[in-house]
Amino acid sequence: MTFPSRSAGLIFLSALFLALFSPSVVAADDTLDEIVVSATRLETSLRDTARSVSLVDKERIQNGTQQLGLDEVLADVPGLYMQNRYNFAQDLRISLRGFGARSSFGVRGVKIVIDGIPETLPDGQAQVDSIDLGSAKRIEVLRGPASSLYGNSSGGVIAIESELGDGPQFVETSLGAGELGYSRFSLKTGGQAAGNVDYLLNLTSQNIDGWREQSDSRSRMLNGRVGIPIGSKDRLQIALNLTDQPTADDPGGINAAQAAADPRSARDVNLRFDSGESMDQQRIGLLYTRERDAGTLTLRNYYLLRDFANKLPFGGGGIVEFDRLVYGFGAQYEFGDMLPQNLELAFGADLDRQDDDRRRFDNNDGSYGALSFEQREQVTSNAIYLQAQYALDDLWTLSAGARYDEIEFDVRDQFLADGDDSGKLDFDQFSPSLGVIADFDKYILFASWSSSFETPTTTELANPDASGGFNPLLEPQLADSFELGIKTGNERFFFELAIFQIDIDDELVPFELAAFPGRTFFVNAGRSDRRGIETAVSWRHDRGFSVDASYTWSDFTYDQFTDNNGNDFAGNELPGLPEHFGYLGLNYKTQSGLSIALETSYSGKLFADNANAAKVDAYTVSNLRIYDEFDYGRWHVRPYIGINNLLNERYNSNIRINAFGGRYFEPAPDRNVYAGVTVNFQPGGRR
Repeated sequence: MTFPSRSAGLIFLSALFLALFSPSVVAADDTLDEIVVSATRLETSLRDTARSVSLVDKERIQNGTQQLGLDEVLADVPGLYMQNRYNFAQDLRISLRGFGARSSFGVRGVKIVIDGIPETLPDGQAQVDSIDLGSAKRIEVLRGPASSLYGNSSGGVIAIESELGDGPQFVETSLGAGELGYSRFSLKTGGQAAGNVDYLLNLTSQNIDGWREQSDSRSRMLNGRVGIPIGSKDRLQIALNLTDQPTADDPGGINAAQAAADPRSARDVNLRFDSGESMDQQRIGLLYTRERDAGTLTLRNYYLLRDFANKLPFGGGGIVEFDRLVYGFGAQYEFGDMLPQNLELAFGADLDRQDDDRRRFDNNDGSYGALSFEQREQVTSNAIYLQAQYALDDLWTLSAGARYDEIEFDVRDQFLADGDDSGKLDFDQFSPSLGVIADFDKYILFASWSSSFETPTTTELANPDASGGFNPLLEPQLADSFELGIKTGNERFFFELAIFQIDIDDELVPFELAAFPGRTFFVNAGRSDRRGIETAVSWRHDRGFSVDASYTWSDFTYDQFTDNNGNDFAGNELPGLPEHFGYLGLNYKTQSGLSIALETSYSGKLFADNANAAKVDAYTVSNLRIYDEFDYGRWHVRPYIGINNLLNERYNSNIRINAFGGRYFEPAPDRNVYAGVTVNFQPGGRR
């Protein structure tokens, strides 16, 4: 085991000393009791949660940000490492304690939940292209394995809650523009209508030409949420999202020489084959809550339709299309007065279905060629779960959870010219968890053990030795995690420290083949080991000055791993993840409404391949955001300006792990500026 560098260690020790001995921290306060966490299935206070949880509020999400991606608003979350903001064809690459780092596109290993409805599919993959930050009210990040809560692909959880129209009626418009061909327009309205029905709708249009060649993106989105009271204690919530992304080009990864000589260039074959994707998606979710003294019943039902097309940078089978239908049902019952006051108990069931009609065509220099592949892919996921929390006394609280999942993959080959590759795969998994909290009033100590599993997704199951069907050699990835932590806080100060150890069997690792450049296949590593330290500090001063800081040290290595070519990588670091990364945010807000935020993110060196032969240098990036607020009767005006990459650092926004031919690098833009204004109008006057 290696240890953090001396400078990183000094930062960590200084933060710990400040947390333990600062008088402002040890003053008794109930702030942690007032913060409610819902991503844990049992609604409980942050004080009573035996897990590492980070929270982000509306002001941090919406005010002055460019809203290109989740990394803008979650940069200060320890343990959460994100790349790829500027390639909209590949999506944001999210890694939480190493889970998800393998992803070549979309999100893997991390559960995404929006307004109580899973955005992560039954097969374990998720996209972030339909997340509307312009109407997001709150984000919870549960750091660490959580399959006992959410099942497949739950190495961590990101739960997003949209705004409610629970205040006065309003209409708000926002206009933004900037370098790199960036423009954004949004129109938002909400409030309470007759019968105490609340609503919120947000329409957004965003365009960006990008910094590199072949990196244009065009998208439109409508996000809505309606709350309908049924009687005095029942409520129906309807969440609607419509997303149209006709253009999301992919410039591809380039080698070190090309990145140094011409970082704005695209890979030549990506230009030739017009690489990129288009997408059209509709999602509706219904959440019904029935509250009684005896307990609370929650029912959910959702439907998702997605039409997708992707041009990859090769000829044979280089154009992918699928039509997707996803739907699911869920029920949870949380006991109330019928149980002792010191016991909380909830049980539930989830049933989810995914149906993909997938086709491949030859890519004739960007034009459709002959059909070369067609198969029907169905994923069925059924699960039951139980969550409990028991307070032994004022000091000790125990928590436990268990979940059983049955997942079936069924592929039906409908292109029989090259044989029938139909088949089925079944994965069943039991996922338990245990936790304990010691509440010393001013400080809370917690420890937990949890498990998680990840099946390969339908895309990752692609067989490198056949034209269709599933890769019969792939197994699910299994993880056991133990963490120990301390948290404390009041109205002015919050501190959290967590130490974790994760043991993983059959880690899913990506690789590329020369015959399919730009396409990723997967293999299981024997064993890998992850350990790390996460710490976060927030401090607020009465005069408007505040500091937010976080630091993560991690040691992620292969214990046993021999690839398909016989290469032994035991002892090597997992690629795509730095040993050190951190965040420092300095904020100042005046009583008149002027706000200034200087954010600096540091990413240490990392490796781009399993052999640890390709090293990527460390970098530090600073961003500046300024906005002001003005009230004119019923009108509220908020102009803003931002500068990304303030010091013009040369770095890579994404590293493509194990890319064939050394094409690991996607260079990030130089310094660029954006600005805009948000205008809010309340017909009934401002409160």
